Amino acid sequence: MSTASFLPAASRARRWPKLRRWAAWLAATASDPKAGLWLVIGFAAAHAVLWTLILVNLKAAQDVHMDVAEAFAWGQKFQFGYGKHPPLSGWVAGLWFRFFPVANWATYALAMATLGCGLVICWLIALRVVDRRRAFFVVVMLALYPIFNFKGFKYNPDLLQLVTLPLLVLAYLHAFEKRSVRSGLWLGLAGALALMTKYWVLTMIGAVGLAALLHPDRLQFLRSPAPWVAIVALVAVMLPHLVWLQESDFVPLTYAGDVYTHLTRAQNLQLVLGYIGHNVALLALPIVLASAALALANVRHPSALLTHTWSRGPNPGVNRSQALNVWVIQAVVAIGPVIGALAFTVYMKTDWGISLFFLTPLALVAIPALRLRKVALFHIAAIWLAITLIVLAVSPYLAAREMAVNPNGAATYGARSELARELTLAWRSRYHSRWAVVAGTTEMNQPLTFYSPDHPAPLTPGEVWSSGLTSLEQAKRLGFIGVCDTTDGRLPICEAWMAANAPDAERLSITTQRFFKGYPGPSITWKVFIAAPAQ
Repeated sequence: MSTASFLPAASRARRWPKLRRWAAWLAATASDPKAGLWLVIGFAAAHAVLWTLILVNLKAAQDVHMDVAEAFAWGQKFQFGYGKHPPLSGWVAGLWFRFFPVANWATYALAMATLGCGLVICWLIALRVVDRRRAFFVVVMLALYPIFNFKGFKYNPDLLQLVTLPLLVLAYLHAFEKRSVRSGLWLGLAGALALMTKYWVLTMIGAVGLAALLHPDRLQFLRSPAPWVAIVALVAVMLPHLVWLQESDFVPLTYAGDVYTHLTRAQNLQLVLGYIGHNVALLALPIVLASAALALANVRHPSALLTHTWSRGPNPGVNRSQALNVWVIQAVVAIGPVIGALAFTVYMKTDWGISLFFLTPLALVAIPALRLRKVALFHIAAIWLAITLIVLAVSPYLAAREMAVNPNGAATYGARSELARELTLAWRSRYHSRWAVVAGTTEMNQPLTFYSPDHPAPLTPGEVWSSGLTSLEQAKRLGFIGVCDTTDGRLPICEAWMAANAPDAERLSITTQRFFKGYPGPSITWKVFIAAPAQ
């Protein structure tokens, strides 16, 4: 083996002038006011395309997640609310599938396009806090954050918040700096957009309010028209949804009360600890990889690694005033929900942290004592590219391996898409018309809505938080197909509802099973009830 292989990376780099030129080009482009924007847009687009391909491979043996199918179903009918959540995620899905086919790959493309937009907005936030070099470093850190790749496979209101919450923070930083009527208007619109995604964003709105109150320059901001214009604009834009909320008897709040309460203290504590551990583990990856990139940038001076990475004194690359806003906002949304969940014994889902930690990379990079060398940008971009290409290469094998390890995963490999096609044929052969309504649990009816070419409206028996897409009266008039999953513990409840609301329905038993690269999925028998249209 050549002794050159034992040389430090910096010494080997001198033998590779092309790498040095690429590193210099990347740093210069990232720092350029005009080229930097296109660099970030290009990076976000490449990230979205590559991870769409990865997800298509990784999920090839699976149907789309229930949340994705639910958003698609909502998008079939534009309303001011959908029972469980405000309407924005349904609107976006509805618009997306006006232009893209109803296929698995299009759902992953939607998720990655959402995250790509989030990356660009986070870069715009970073520009108000740090210099352009650090801002690009933040974007690549976010691309390494599992929420923006592996964990970002399912489009839902949580994922859409990675667009609307960054927009809210960006509008706040702009309003805090400009303190004008126009900036206040943008802040109010951004706040309304966030609230139309999910009520959970009240945590971020509260954090923004606390950041404004705790900032040393709070009086200048509060005496300006910006915060007050923002409040008026937010309420004005939210009025249609607030009217819908009142007319629907506040059904989303009923949904939250039914699903996320009634816990013991022990269950509550376990969920909160799981939430904390889950999000800490996810954040560890980009932080560790960013630290490696910084260490590689200073490898020429191993004896003075700490002094070249951390140093005292002023740092012109950090806007301390705006950095303080970011630090407070991130601290509040990291700690506040945990304290609230413990205080009020609220159910705490791990996925609720998806939207709350996008500021963490910026909060760390904005530490004034941190020194970020130009070559660190090349190193972290190279790490991102290497990981992405490796995962892309092995993704087909991972999909097959996952199915081999978990062959009985009914929720994952339940072959609902095959069932949807069979039921569509069964309905059309009997009534020579479009299949209009499917009845069943949310986990059952939403995928059937997505995969059937007729896209029947979903009806969930027994739920008081109706999506508003159809009704029992409409289902009886148009006819419907009810499906009960024999592997679901709620089977007796489902069968009782079918017996009460479709006593004359034709009853079928259909078994489906999926095979993927020679591996069999679970064999599931579905109890099917075909209720004829009213004459």
